[in-house]
Amino acid sequence: MRRVFIIILTLAASTEIKAQTLKVGEQPKLVVGIVVDQMRQEYLYRFYSKFGNDGFRRLIGDGFMVRNAHYNYMPTYTGPGHASIYSGTTPAIHGIIGNDFYNKKSGKTVNCVEDSLQTVIGVASGNGDVSPWRMLSSTVTDELKLFTQKRAKVIGISFKDRGAVLPAGHLADAAYWYDSNSGRFITSSYYMSKLPDWVEKFNGLNLPEKYLAQEWKTLLPIEQYTESGPDDTPYEKKYAGKTKPTFPYNLPELRKQNGNADLLYMTPFANDFLTEFAKTTLVSEKMGKDDISDFLCISYSTTDAIGHAVGPNAIEIEDTYLRLDRAIADLLKTLDKEVGAGNYTLFLTADHGVADVPQYLKDNKMPAGYFNDNYAEAKLNEFLANYFPGKKLIANVSNDQIFLNHEAFQGSPKSSGLDMFIVAELVGKYLMSLDGVANYYTEGVLRQGNYNDEGIKGRVIRGYNPKRSGDIVFVLEPGWFGSGSIQGTTHGSPYTYDTNVPMLFYGKGIRKGFSVEYHPITDIAPTISTILNIKFPSGCTGEPVAEVFPE
Repeated sequence: MRRVFIIILTLAASTEIKAQTLKVGEQPKLVVGIVVDQMRQEYLYRFYSKFGNDGFRRLIGDGFMVRNAHYNYMPTYTGPGHASIYSGTTPAIHGIIGNDFYNKKSGKTVNCVEDSLQTVIGVASGNGDVSPWRMLSSTVTDELKLFTQKRAKVIGISFKDRGAVLPAGHLADAAYWYDSNSGRFITSSYYMSKLPDWVEKFNGLNLPEKYLAQEWKTLLPIEQYTESGPDDTPYEKKYAGKTKPTFPYNLPELRKQNGNADLLYMTPFANDFLTEFAKTTLVSEKMGKDDISDFLCISYSTTDAIGHAVGPNAIEIEDTYLRLDRAIADLLKTLDKEVGAGNYTLFLTADHGVADVPQYLKDNKMPAGYFNDNYAEAKLNEFLANYFPGKKLIANVSNDQIFLNHEAFQGSPKSSGLDMFIVAELVGKYLMSLDGVANYYTEGVLRQGNYNDEGIKGRVIRGYNPKRSGDIVFVLEPGWFGSGSIQGTTHGSPYTYDTNVPMLFYGKGIRKGFSVEYHPITDIAPTISTILNIKFPSGCTGEPVAEVFPE
């Protein structure tokens, strides 16, 4: 009996020790979510030797890195990416199936954050008719607001409206984004009736003028950029006013042909500008200053704009990330000062990766190519006319999806379902005859599929929303995308170059280390929810990353 009593005491002591390390109520004062638009995981390795000690290296060395993090659906675009990171689920459930997508009811293309009921706040006219209303599930930021009876402060900021609005969620205090016409940060009437005084004061600094008054030259001597290709290649788009896509970039001169605000977006100084706004937001809103956790969502968009124009092997991309490394170091320093080291939790990820420039791959004997949506649609209409003369059967082709014109099948109720099934299969069979098409999936196949299916089919299923997606989804072969330009690149595929992104956790509640276990991007939201001791977002399909928690 005495031995049993000792064992019981030992177990009780062990339980007590564990309870002490998992105290409820010790949430971080602030959570900071950073999304870097179009960032590959491999950039952390390729540019590591040139990073400083206080930015990416600090997050990697003193935080936890998931090295095998992926998007588990297609299409890999900005809107779906941000929605998935913060909702913990995929487009099949949260409904953000693209940046812009065809609306079956209206027959028009809509933006993922477009909201005609809202108006712009901060300028007389501009991109302010937006809100998160199209997102069908809650976010981790929403759940924090609900848990704290709305006392938590939640703010999203970005150069892109969707990069600010979707992370901040439905219950956010504010979301701010960049207005390219005025060079100001603006918002929507969904959040407020006028900009706060501190935002007006920040806008009054007119920092874009400062950034555009300088020259963009490489941070290091250009010969040291050995991780990138030559400075002058035929695979990069040129700024208006330049004969070659090469350094240096005389911004005062380029303003004459590129415009003021739009030019800033195409330079790494836009990241510096957003960082300054993030620091000002933190201080002005007194975030992380009390015992109620707050949430600041930051999305760096310029990496995407530059990446689209020049591709992942350009010196411009490397220089942009070396400068972003310094901006993140500056942000961390401010967080240490204002919130206190050890009082905040931060994660950093990306909304998608990016493909190599297909023409570059082709010229180097790699499989790649270009698929023309307009050509495919024209040929499909021509092909279907042989079977259904006089009928317009295709309503829209976009985002690697084909929407059938359902009204064309309404004349014969008894055969309409069968006819639609036949047309879908005919479309698919024809698509398979086109160069670059790897496979197709009809609505029936996807609706009957398993949400947890593996491989490409599973990624298509998880990106497919029955109410919003098309009747046929097609997948291009690796290295292919829809464009006619041999300069620049894009993303959107289910392949690893678009799906493998950084997943870094740092700060309170996070242990040091790394994992090579596979984790989908949807694991971020439940991980942060667990750290905050709040319930998971309503549509969450992810699981907490168990490896990040202290043992």
